[in-house]
Amino acid sequence: MARPPDDPPASALPPHVEAAHLAAVRAGEPGYLDPDTGLFVLTAVSLAARGRCCGEGCRHCPYPV
Repeated sequence: MARPPDDPPASALPPHVEAAHLAAVRAGEPGYLDPDTGLFVLTAVSLAARGRCCGEGCRHCPYPV
């Protein structure tokens, strides 16, 4: 069962990255630009909408590993 996307687990990610993720989730955006790399990162909400884990090790994967 997936974690609720709006209740992310404790993370080793820097606070500014977690803040970017949370802002995207709250805004209903599918992802955000990583503030450090500029790469587009899908939110847990977008990943949960897929219905299954893709196995690629996504940063915000809502599925248990």
